[in-house]
Amino acid sequence: MQTKTMKAAQIHRQGPPEVLVYEDVPVPEVHAGDVLVRNEAAGINFADIERRRAGYYPVPVTRFPSILGGEYAGEVVAVGDGVTDVKVGDRVFGIIDVKGDGCYAQYVKARAGDVYPLPDGISPADATALLIQGLTAYFLIRDGVRLAKDDSVLILAAAGGVGSLAVQIARILGAGRIIGAASTPEKRRSVLDLGADAAIDYTEPGWHEEVRRLTDGWGVDGALAAAGGEVFRETLAGLAPRARVAIFGGANGELPGVDFAAEMSQGRLAMNQTVGFFNLRYYEAHARAEMRQALAELAEYVRSGRLRLDHGRQLPLSEAAEAHRLIETRQTTGKVVLLPWAD
Repeated sequence: MQTKTMKAAQIHRQGPPEVLVYEDVPVPEVHAGDVLVRNEAAGINFADIERRRAGYYPVPVTRFPSILGGEYAGEVVAVGDGVTDVKVGDRVFGIIDVKGDGCYAQYVKARAGDVYPLPDGISPADATALLIQGLTAYFLIRDGVRLAKDDSVLILAAAGGVGSLAVQIARILGAGRIIGAASTPEKRRSVLDLGADAAIDYTEPGWHEEVRRLTDGWGVDGALAAAGGEVFRETLAGLAPRARVAIFGGANGELPGVDFAAEMSQGRLAMNQTVGFFNLRYYEAHARAEMRQALAELAEYVRSGRLRLDHGRQLPLSEAAEAHRLIETRQTTGKVVLLPWAD
């Protein structure tokens, strides 16, 4: 490959969206065991925003300049020594190690063992939705709340990238009543359109009472919690006995925290409920085979029409700052993707 430089969106410091700078950078060097991918789609996740603004994300940005982004999809254009399972011309997608440079770039370097074949019939932009967000939604439902057939489940931020997929996966995996929570009428309509049985406004005070009304006073068997503070306390108040809560973020800027004495004094967490913290990195480190199987299942759900990928905003790489701003101000639904070659 003759190209020596590429376009990328990177940060030279942490701060607001405008710290993302679109500029020329060197194409990554390929070493033994690496592949180089011409990147056709870079998925954006809320974790990128947290790392940009020095938020709670557990792997902080430690060097500058730094390219953000965890998901890519495209075509292999070079392979390093020792690579036999991946070849030039293969269509692939994958999750990048966030300790290095990320995917807001025209070319991405990855370890050969970390790439997956791009599923037939699924575009690169759509495929990025199956990675961090798709796998998170799948494992949250399967392992986080340990969904059993006919269980009721509450999904916070149900119109977002993870939530919109979790609503559908919960249905596929046999949920009974699915209650989605979203902040605007438009988003709640989209949640119902995705297959939820009910959609509630989690910005309203006392919204857990609606959760209980919708479950005949019993509460939900499982809850996917994506916000802290009062939203999380309302989530706990809507739980059934022996319910499971899976925490996967703090979209409202607050990570959920549990003061067990205070919760129990208010009548919450007093009926053998379980609170757990979800992290996809566990699967990356210890359960790669499960990730590969889950991606195959998700791709089949898409091909069979059972899982709909919400075509959210797709913006040129040069508009990475605007993409972050739209997500941060909750003006998007579904998957937001950067297109590295659209400029």
